[in-house]
Amino acid sequence: MRTLLLGLIISFQTMSDSSLQLIKVAESNDVWNGVTTSEDGRIFVCFPRIEGEAGMRIAELKNGAAVPFPDASWNGWKPGARTANRFVRTNSLRIGPDGNLWVVDTGTPKMGEKALIGAAKLVAIDLHQNKVVRTIPLDAVTNENSFIDDLRISGETIYLTDAGSPGLVIMDKNTGKGRRVLQNTPATTDNIPMLAEGKVMKTPDGKEVLIHADQLEISPDGKYLFFQPASGPLYRIATAHLLNPKLSETELETKVVKWFDTPTTGGTAIDASGNIYISDVNHSAIIRITPKGKQETIIQDKRLLWGDALWIDKDGFLWIPVGQLNRLATFQNQVSKIELPLVIYKLAIGAKQFKS
Repeated sequence: MRTLLLGLIISFQTMSDSSLQLIKVAESNDVWNGVTTSEDGRIFVCFPRIEGEAGMRIAELKNGAAVPFPDASWNGWKPGARTANRFVRTNSLRIGPDGNLWVVDTGTPKMGEKALIGAAKLVAIDLHQNKVVRTIPLDAVTNENSFIDDLRISGETIYLTDAGSPGLVIMDKNTGKGRRVLQNTPATTDNIPMLAEGKVMKTPDGKEVLIHADQLEISPDGKYLFFQPASGPLYRIATAHLLNPKLSETELETKVVKWFDTPTTGGTAIDASGNIYISDVNHSAIIRITPKGKQETIIQDKRLLWGDALWIDKDGFLWIPVGQLNRLATFQNQVSKIELPLVIYKLAIGAKQFKS
């Protein structure tokens, strides 16, 4: 698979700010769902392999091509092989506040399947050495139906969402030990039909697609965690409550506040001012929610079909990987409707980066 770095500024169909322009950064014939950039301009992408297809999971875009990262071995898992030093199915990646590239490996051969024993893990990669420096197993904080989805890091705490078995995971970054909270509560459970291109997403057997606790963000001051199921709404809770092991589950649930009625969401990002950016996959749009809970659409364009995990770089660009996930065969009666190539765009929003 070859990825072309085009740096081409293109026009857009509709948007609320006429000064904004989409910039095509890269394109691919494989579905991607995440992008992150380093301080020195390196670009890393995630290929989720939702349907269990073979191929690299994590890549660095170099000289017009996607190169397996940190190496081919980590990207070479096959059914029946060992999973300790291999990516089984990566779902998200981001460069954390420590400068390492953090990767979430769901440990599931494909979406909807159970994780292999010992396969679900967090992987930290040192970008100076280009090598894995830490692996944190997740078996102790997952259960039979878990699908660890995404992570954020604040201080010495790692926050994770579980999209398969509704709940959040609070983990000590130093020890790797964690605990599950808000399990099977309304705030972590998806009960709203997922909409994309005006249609309810369904599985091959006709059931509505449900993705439980999915997106999450930390406020720049570290005081609040925002989280939601993929269909919304967005909730907020003080991190002080999450970090208090003395609170019972019932007490903790009373601390959760509904923050905003978000649409079906592909991905989110938060800037240093506390504005949250939401990818509205039903309307191919990006909306911004201010710290006071006000909404504005910053761009709407038919080419932003399922913008996934968003990223804000040090130069104030919002990166949008377009994956067309709703057009995968899994959600289209086993016939893929994806229109190639798939694209990563960036948009100058003038925001200051905040890493978590």
